[in-house]
Amino acid sequence: MFCAPYARPSSTRLLSALDPSGPQLPSNCIKTSKYNIVTFLPVNLFEQFQEVANTYFLFLLILQLIPQISSLSWFTTIVPLVLVLTITAVKDATDDYRCCWLPCDAAPLSLCSLRQEQWMNVRVGDIIKLENNQFVAADLLLLSSSEPHGLCYIETAELDGETNMKVRQAIPVTSELGDTSKLALFDGEVICEPPNNKLDKFGGTLYWKENKYPLSNQNMLLRGCVLRNTEWCFGLVIFAGGLGRPATRPDQIQADEHRPIFGFLVCMGVILAIGNAIWEHEVGVCFQIYLPWDEGVHSAFFSGFLSFWSYIIILNTVVPISLYVSVEVIRLGHSYFINWDKKMYCAKRRTPAEARTTTLNEELGQVEYIFSDKTGTLTQNIMVFSKCSVNGHSYGDVQDVLGHKAELGEVRPVDFSFNPLADPRFQFWDPSLLEAVKLGDPHVHEFFRLLSLCHTVMSEEKSEGELFYKAQSPDEGALVTAARNFGFVFRSRTPKTITVHELGRAITYQLLAILDFNNIRKRMSVIVRSPEGKIRLYCKGADTILLERLHPTNQDLTNVTTDHLNEYAGEGLRTLVLAYKDLEESYYEDWSERLHRASGAPEAREDRLARLYDEVEHDMMLLGATAIEDKLQQGVPETIAILTLANIKIWVLTGDKQETAVNIGYSCKMLTDDMTEVFVITGHTVLEVREELRKAREKMMDASRSMGNGFSYQEKLSSTKLTSVLEAIAGEYALVINGHSLAHALEADMEVEFLETACACKAVICCRVTPLQKAQVVELVKKYKKAVTLAIGDGANDVSMIKTAHIGVGISGQEGIQAVLASDYSFSQFKFLQRLLLVHGRWSYLRMCKFLCYFFYKNFAFTMVHFWFGFFCGFSAQIGLDTGFWTAINHFFIWGSLAAYFAILFAMHSDGLFQMFPNQFRFVGNAQNTLAQPTVWLTIALTTVVCVMPVVAFRFLKLDLKPELSDTKQKTQHRCMRRVGRVGSRRSGYAFSHQEGFGELIMSGKNMRLSSLALSGFAARPSASWIETLRKKKGGEGSTACSPSGAADKTLKV
Repeated sequence: MFCAPYARPSSTRLLSALDPSGPQLPSNCIKTSKYNIVTFLPVNLFEQFQEVANTYFLFLLILQLIPQISSLSWFTTIVPLVLVLTITAVKDATDDYRCCWLPCDAAPLSLCSLRQEQWMNVRVGDIIKLENNQFVAADLLLLSSSEPHGLCYIETAELDGETNMKVRQAIPVTSELGDTSKLALFDGEVICEPPNNKLDKFGGTLYWKENKYPLSNQNMLLRGCVLRNTEWCFGLVIFAGGLGRPATRPDQIQADEHRPIFGFLVCMGVILAIGNAIWEHEVGVCFQIYLPWDEGVHSAFFSGFLSFWSYIIILNTVVPISLYVSVEVIRLGHSYFINWDKKMYCAKRRTPAEARTTTLNEELGQVEYIFSDKTGTLTQNIMVFSKCSVNGHSYGDVQDVLGHKAELGEVRPVDFSFNPLADPRFQFWDPSLLEAVKLGDPHVHEFFRLLSLCHTVMSEEKSEGELFYKAQSPDEGALVTAARNFGFVFRSRTPKTITVHELGRAITYQLLAILDFNNIRKRMSVIVRSPEGKIRLYCKGADTILLERLHPTNQDLTNVTTDHLNEYAGEGLRTLVLAYKDLEESYYEDWSERLHRASGAPEAREDRLARLYDEVEHDMMLLGATAIEDKLQQGVPETIAILTLANIKIWVLTGDKQETAVNIGYSCKMLTDDMTEVFVITGHTVLEVREELRKAREKMMDASRSMGNGFSYQEKLSSTKLTSVLEAIAGEYALVINGHSLAHALEADMEVEFLETACACKAVICCRVTPLQKAQVVELVKKYKKAVTLAIGDGANDVSMIKTAHIGVGISGQEGIQAVLASDYSFSQFKFLQRLLLVHGRWSYLRMCKFLCYFFYKNFAFTMVHFWFGFFCGFSAQIGLDTGFWTAINHFFIWGSLAAYFAILFAMHSDGLFQMFPNQFRFVGNAQNTLAQPTVWLTIALTTVVCVMPVVAFRFLKLDLKPELSDTKQKTQHRCMRRVGRVGSRRSGYAFSHQEGFGELIMSGKNMRLSSLALSGFAARPSASWIETLRKKKGGEGSTACSPSGAADKTLKV
């Protein structure tokens, strides 16, 4: 490594190579951990207490530490809470430790002879050397490499999930700096954009030797890439460090299942608190001499307030902390069931299903909307060149000797043995196309010449004649392979040349410019100079884009080619249009100069380049069109049919053209001939789209009225709910909408109308949509429908949709693993979605509901014992059961019942039964389902009404209907007793759980053994009962108790 300069930050970042002066920037030390030894405990506890459950139990613990309101020991809460926090902290620390040491697992950089360093010591402005198969240590500007013209090959799977190799190239002025002596003299300065998260764009300028050179993403090696097929390369560090730990995907659905339970707990506390206040005011005030109120308590109301918090502590077992632990254990078990499912294992790719989250398993059983990509998700994403149209002639259909269309299996494929460089795996069935090539048809030759030149495929020749193509997309690889077999073999390329073997003759074209493909342009072009000196632009792209850029003289050919395109799309084939344009030398020189200036512009570079690209890609001549077949995956029609029976609505969001998507819809049984009507929305303006949506709704309502349903569309317009009569109409409808129409439909003033119409349809297909529009459609359904949504895709363009939906499913297919990395669940084929939802989702949902039902039943039954006991202990917040008793019982029944429950469940339930009845799939939320069970509330009602209410009624009615002596005395004392301040800290439940005691009997001596003399004296007295005597005495006292003079007279008599 060459020791380095540190960049001087600015609004546009400035750095100098090998300049030791300047302010220091962060090193390349990457912090992938969230904690260190000092911050672990506070940060981890702060994160854990952001969860409602942990905060709730912490609040209970604080209440238990207040002696005036606590009847339970604090360890009953702190022990399980500390256990849960400790287990979670250990898990977080383990995960963080692994992330922290992840960079150290990689081999240190093999640097140049000046000094070897590890990644963490690399600084901005250093020049470092990488060798083959090494990870790129930091974001580098490629200076030179071992390959000619400064080329190098990288793999970006860690960044975008794409495993295909990509090419990067050093700018020509630095590509010759291949040894350390020249690099040591490099003192260029780079002005570039500040660090950002854009992987496909980079803007900067290199200033060196009084010249400036534009820099683009093609000159950059991003951190995380792997150097492939390149012996070594040198790079200037542009950005270093600053990479934090990636945020994990949050839980998509937080089940608010305990809100009703918390409400019930508060209600019980309020009832008992009111009872305490009434009891203290009516009864407890009579015991002030024996049981004075606590210090600071001066009213029955305040005593009731304290009792409320006391009962919140005692009755907290209705939602114990063990519930959260048990739920997480069950969810973890369900995740392992998904991972272990052999029926979701793809033996061909050796890919099992993977549950990447444990919090959404039961939500799989509540999915109502599925949003699916088409290419690679419903189809195999293995592209095969199937048909083509050249100069108005269609090739690819096979005919028998009578001129009738024949099946592919009835004829032999075309023999390409004349071409030693042909791919033996390629098959084509129409021999007329090969005959046109051999006969020298100029249009056919130009057609395949375009396919062999207009691409970004990399060629690797491991042995003579053994070519391997590395393409960024399967479509591009299929087109180049087709040209290869028909005699136009792409052999090799350099930054400035492309070598093609045309029918055995090697021809090298000078590559002047590449106008690359993106989602906005939807086309790519190359400008080449032939050996004869002719400059020509070759372009391929979507028909909707290229047909608008053709020269007017192509009108007749365009009409014929459009008919062929519609025919191909009707068969479900992916189409591209091919065109070319000859450029004058003077025009190209002027355009090239303007392109060079735009490339070096510090601002609005992308817009300037786009305008220049659009200028040159006009008035082109049409060559023809290609049709590539992407077959459906195995089991897709059956899966969609079963999911539809389960009343799950499936929306397909694809970038393909309308005809292709509609044909795939019929192939996979989303669209059927039995449907009442398929509405196609193709409006180009807001008014047109609104009118088409209105007509679709009117047709559905008219058809519904004709069948006697009696719905009124005017009533529908005034309704604020989208779960309206439109969704209950008779008949089956489907909606197909284009991307430009969808852009208008998603506007704020029309999105509700679009959603109403779409939700009334059984199937929805959105064509020509961008990744952003996919996410917007999902967000629209989430916003208004309040339904559980699932998005499934396989490519990087599906990531936004997957992240937007409640549940994201990634398919590990041909387009890398970026969709998998962003998903909650992953597997290799679409057909496994049926088992994921109808089996695992259903199992998880039913198990969780049954568990919650049992858990609430157990805890309600246990909690109501204390609620009931409150009516017998003067609402004094005393516990009815020993703490150790209920803890032991709780653990015994939780773990024992779980074991018995799962054993019985596995014996009685089977996935085959669930698949036989998919129409019973739709469920509501777990808590709603659990608390909607009559048995749960019947248990609560029986416990409350049958057990508590009769006792309450008996206790209160007895005072009036049949009062006892103690009741009469208490009323008298209540009228006359002076209120005395409470001095004790806590009264005992014993004091008011008994009636009048035996004190007077003991003092009278009538229960004692007497001597014979005493007995003889006692026998002479009247044989009146001592109780009768006591009653008379009490009666006499009652008449004089309130008179001071009466009390004095009584004293004199004694």
